[in-house]
Amino acid sequence: MIDRLSPNHGPRRDGARPDIVVLHYTGMATAEEALARLCDPAAEVSAHYLVTETGDVVRLVPEDLRAWHAGAGRWGSVTDVNSRSIGIELANRGSHPFPAPQMAALEDLLGGILGRHGIAPARVIAHSDLAPARKSDPGPRFDWRRLARAGLSVWPLAGAGAGAGVPLAGSLTAIGYDPGIAPELRLAAFRLRFRPWASGPADAADAALAADLARRFPVDAPGPGA
Repeated sequence: MIDRLSPNHGPRRDGARPDIVVLHYTGMATAEEALARLCDPAAEVSAHYLVTETGDVVRLVPEDLRAWHAGAGRWGSVTDVNSRSIGIELANRGSHPFPAPQMAALEDLLGGILGRHGIAPARVIAHSDLAPARKSDPGPRFDWRRLARAGLSVWPLAGAGAGAGVPLAGSLTAIGYDPGIAPELRLAAFRLRFRPWASGPADAADAALAADLARRFPVDAPGPGA
């Protein structure tokens, strides 16, 4: 762990405690460029951690403080995501795979965060999940299934047809996607994470996978799996 404190932070509002983890990619050519931006007061952006492609973890903002990484967006009932989340930036341009050392370091980091704060794996989300109209990170090359296998996120299990008769819109809202966002943007964000190869109108596979996640991991349910 490397400490480099960013000036871009503040207190969590209204006594909020972190119960969401948001994953990002930096979208920059190098980790060094990303680090400079995350520590630049003029940029007014930050995250709690930056994980480099070689697996180094840089701590930028203490977990008890509010980093500036999520921006405008919503997940379930949470509208001030920055006050309720821990943000992790992954050094990646957005167009190439995430190297094994980086993923291993992320898994170690996530395991500690979830344990310290009692955060359920279902509340490890993408920046694109909470801001479908604005963001696409960590993007289609990120291995969400690997995180789910490690118990650090979730993955749908149902086969096509299992969601027959269950409206896709209701399932997406139950998972956490903002119901005020246009349907095509919510579908695109869902697919970016769970079916990045899919295109065209919503189909039976979308409905089945979303219904399974909504049933097992409703976003605002209390207790494990919330």
